[in-house]
Amino acid sequence: MPKSFDKEKGLVIAEGLNEAFVGLMMRFNVHEPIACYDYDRVIHGLIAQGATEEEAIEYFDYNILGSWVGDRTPYYLRRMSIDEAAEIASDV
Repeated sequence: MPKSFDKEKGLVIAEGLNEAFVGLMMRFNVHEPIACYDYDRVIHGLIAQGATEEEAIEYFDYNILGSWVGDRTPYYLRRMSIDEAAEIASDV
């Protein structure tokens, strides 16, 4: 569940996912960095806590990815090749 260090300003972190933290996302015209987590590390962490892979993915989709806490809601990075990304994008 995402948690903020400061309600008005500051980094929003996903509580309990420190091992999956990979860095900060930044882009033009966004004035505050946004936390970024590795999707695979999150899933593996949930599995290590006793979930099956299917349960981990379902939990992630609904309880983590589905938690919107405003413009500073963390990103979750799925590492893949450019070809894999293009294939996924063409299916959307």
